[in-house]
Amino acid sequence: MDTKQERILEKAQERVIETLARNMDLYGITMSTGLLYGTLLFQDKSMTLDEMGEALGMSKTSMSTGVRTLMDLNMVEKIWKKGTRKDHYEINLDWYQNFIDLFSVKWRHACEQNGMSLKKSLQELRALQETEELTDEDKERVELSIERIENGLEYYHWLSRLIDSFESHDIFQFVPKKEIKS
Repeated sequence: MDTKQERILEKAQERVIETLARNMDLYGITMSTGLLYGTLLFQDKSMTLDEMGEALGMSKTSMSTGVRTLMDLNMVEKIWKKGTRKDHYEINLDWYQNFIDLFSVKWRHACEQNGMSLKKSLQELRALQETEELTDEDKERVELSIERIENGLEYYHWLSRLIDSFESHDIFQFVPKKEIKS
């Protein structure tokens, strides 16, 4: 490739890398980890932490933290490479599975945390409801709160089932993967 073509390629890749990093930020992944993921996406070979740090101008420690995050989300895997003692990493190129893993880990955790909070509050309100010192107005307020919390619990149960459909890939029966024709 000549210099002009090389610049066009680099600019296109940089745009995608930055967009991916911003999108991953929506899911609680740091911008630097998103940039790392995007950088790995355009590599034609696995990379070591040193190579990643050099490519991004960041420390090996930052790269290690980012890789660990991406490995926890199953978006990057460590691979063995003959003849070298350093760890090498490459990304999982299945964007559907990457999204499922990222979505599932983040939302499952939120569902569990929020569900526990709602259940604890519901238990406290039901105990409060049993006390005889409440006025009719206070009883109505407690009943309204219980109703709203029960609606929230129904939502988190639904969201948990949605997450299950992603993890089992049943979601693709309702929203099939579609080939893009260029």
